[in-house]
Amino acid sequence: MTSAASGARPDRVAVVGAGMVGLSTAWFLREHGVEVTVYDREGVAAGASWGNAGWLTPGLVAPLPEPAVLRYGLRAVLSPASPVYVPPSASPRLLRFLAGFALHSTAARWRRAMAALVPVNRMALESFDLLAAGGVAAPTVEAKSFVAAYRTARERTGLLEELAQLRAAGQDVDHDVLDGEAAREAEPALSPEIGAAVRLHGQRYIDPGAFAHALADSVRARGGEIRAGAAVTGVHHRSGGVAVELSDGTSARFDAVVLAGGVWLGELGARFGIRRVVQAGRGYSFSVPVEREPAGPVYFPAQRVACTPLGDRLRVAGMMEFRRPGAPLDGRRIKAVTDAARPLLRGADLDARRDEWVGSRPCTADGLPLIGVTRSPRVFAAGGHGMWGVTLGPVTGRLLAERVATGREPAELAPFDPLR
Repeated sequence: MTSAASGARPDRVAVVGAGMVGLSTAWFLREHGVEVTVYDREGVAAGASWGNAGWLTPGLVAPLPEPAVLRYGLRAVLSPASPVYVPPSASPRLLRFLAGFALHSTAARWRRAMAALVPVNRMALESFDLLAAGGVAAPTVEAKSFVAAYRTARERTGLLEELAQLRAAGQDVDHDVLDGEAAREAEPALSPEIGAAVRLHGQRYIDPGAFAHALADSVRARGGEIRAGAAVTGVHHRSGGVAVELSDGTSARFDAVVLAGGVWLGELGARFGIRRVVQAGRGYSFSVPVEREPAGPVYFPAQRVACTPLGDRLRVAGMMEFRRPGAPLDGRRIKAVTDAARPLLRGADLDARRDEWVGSRPCTADGLPLIGVTRSPRVFAAGGHGMWGVTLGPVTGRLLAERVATGREPAELAPFDPLR
């Protein structure tokens, strides 16, 4: 058995978490010839990787903390209908996260964080193409139309400014600026209340649950093992390696371990120097029948509602609810998303909802993920992507697998140091 601490390639690696980030890391580790076992407390895509919008939109990837979020202010605390909801009885841990979030919600910090994301955004779609070329049998769909729609041109100003900042940072996003009539011509699913829009080009989308399962199948086909219903309760150093302890009392030894367990990353990572809070930012979704399938995703940024065509139904997703991951689904959030979308969509039966779901996005206060080696040279982190775990999952796995397998740290990972 080789030693990760000595800089040699580890032969056997455990990955904690079978979501998009963990499975991508396992897939690319197998590409390097490393033996991999993936553990998940429930199963493949059981967390935020199942019911999210499924967008592959590096053109929209940006840090969650931004000046506009602070404008929700007290309304976010008091109103369950707000797109960003904070329960009045916030725990000390949540208050610590929110204080850091507010600190980072400035224009200057947003620009610095955005500059850190641009290099990985550029590699995001290419990383999906590598998975497809390597046998992942699930399509990424080129969006014929990807429309961000607003009631007024004034509402649209924020996105246009963000696109300009992206261009200044070196990431140009091809887009058209549309009035309401042109927007409805491009996407008939938009209602007459839409008065302005931005149409993005070069974006894609997936059925995230189906894709994650296809990715898991490919990991297995390449010789990787996936153990569902195996909750990792601890990671400890042992002579020449690390021990992964499971909730059933058993343990297994590996050369190294990757912590990719979403909102539970902090629990396992604290002993290895990870001090940043990984907070559950819970998103809600459901699917509804539509008279006519949209040509691609539809986004209502002012309402924070995302719509994705999945076969003969439309997935409608929204909310950022800062609560503990195990809290039950709150019907008020489903109603809030429904009420927000109803006047802006046409041809969608929002009262015929199915697949109502809530999942926990792992959020950090500075809006940047935690990717890289921890205080232990045998323990690595991969998480905290917020809303962008699907879009950035494969590029995260690609870069981190290179670091784990070769000992060389890609320059793109430097801003995401989990010990920062």
